[in-house]
Amino acid sequence: MDIISKLPQLIHQTGNLIELEESVRLYMYDVFTTYMGEVFMAMNDTIVEEKQQAGWTFEHNDPKTVLFTFGSVRFTHTLMHDLEGNPRYPFDERMGFQKHKRRSPFVDVKVAEMASEVTYRDVEATLKQWTAVDISHTTVGKIVKEVGEAQTKHDEEMVTELEEAAELPGGKEVDYLYAEADGVFVRSTAKKKSHEVRHAIMYEGWDKNGKRVSLRHPKVIMTTQPMDDFWNEIQSFAAHHYTLDHTQIVTNSDGGAGYTADKFQEAFSQSHYQVLNQLDAYHVFQGLNRALGAKKSDYKDGVRKALESHNLDDFTLWLDSYESTLEDDKKLEKVKEFRTYINRNWERIIDWRECVGVPPQDARSLGAMESNQRRVTYRMKKRGMHWSQEGAEAMVKVKQGMFNGTLRDVYLKDQRRTSRKQRELKRTVKKAQNLHQPTRPSIGARRGAIGLYTPRSSLLGKLRKSLQS
Repeated sequence: MDIISKLPQLIHQTGNLIELEESVRLYMYDVFTTYMGEVFMAMNDTIVEEKQQAGWTFEHNDPKTVLFTFGSVRFTHTLMHDLEGNPRYPFDERMGFQKHKRRSPFVDVKVAEMASEVTYRDVEATLKQWTAVDISHTTVGKIVKEVGEAQTKHDEEMVTELEEAAELPGGKEVDYLYAEADGVFVRSTAKKKSHEVRHAIMYEGWDKNGKRVSLRHPKVIMTTQPMDDFWNEIQSFAAHHYTLDHTQIVTNSDGGAGYTADKFQEAFSQSHYQVLNQLDAYHVFQGLNRALGAKKSDYKDGVRKALESHNLDDFTLWLDSYESTLEDDKKLEKVKEFRTYINRNWERIIDWRECVGVPPQDARSLGAMESNQRRVTYRMKKRGMHWSQEGAEAMVKVKQGMFNGTLRDVYLKDQRRTSRKQRELKRTVKKAQNLHQPTRPSIGARRGAIGLYTPRSSLLGKLRKSLQS
């Protein structure tokens, strides 16, 4: 039964629009999967004929099922032996189906992208409601690991390529490049342990649209791997995307372990200029509130003004004055920690715009990292979530790949067809269409009528009646 005939039947069989739409949706999945299976088998037959002419030998046909977003497509593919006697499925190779894979790459990538925003169980429920994909939440987790691993492998290959290269890869030239880095901890599945998600963001400046300000061409690096691996990824990413010889690098961090000025200097060492590194203002004033309390006070205003004017004597004076009013040991300890933090990073409490000759017209203060950390915290720290090392790394790599626009490309890297393979596939499709044209069902003799607009009792009317009997 064709689609045009089926739709009226579905309308008759359903009692309301909800039932109708659900029936049409299921019928659509059935039609698409059936037709796609027939096309695949026609292409398989065509390829088998080609390979037999080339000397390959037929072994046997095997059933195969591949899950697409529109349903499970069932077809048969042929096992053959090539000229060297190796067993191969030529149809799978030409289409790009991976061995033992039962899902399309699009399903895997879409599942991973959904899982980067909502829980695995939510992904499972959403897919069942809106698509023909019916997979468990545990399968969702496995898919995230597979897709995330592809991004991890890509990043590792960039690092290796840089280490083995005789010269820097080179890329876009920019006058200024801005980089920020920080870490956020997520709970581990191991008791009383956590994983640090190391997070860096690079961008080329700022764009203003009305009152909204956005980063220009931002890219991120995210990983739970050791600190040295994290900085190696930053260095390789920058080297592959930019030519930094004459670029002023401006960086920002909280000065914590692993995020010090010397790390930035090493990662961007290809620049001929000294890397500027400033202490993150958010963490400075967060430390101020922790030491002197959240309420307003003359002491806090004095310390803040001393920091803004970069006056160490005033800073010391105001902090000493406040400390003399305290008797609580815990409060005194907090003040001591804040004083140590500021003194250790005093040279980094700067406004980078005052350290360059003529700053860009769009120059702004740095501090984008804190808001960008939300892409990690919103997904990985809510509702008591706990992560294995493998699961955490896969999730942050999926999120990195999505943000940078690389996830789909790196996942399909080993399945991407060359120009020659694409030409072969086009020829196969054309041959399959020519050799397997569907037969059209017989509809018998066609009936017709001629409008005479005369009385049936007339001669012409009687003639018409005799022809129709």
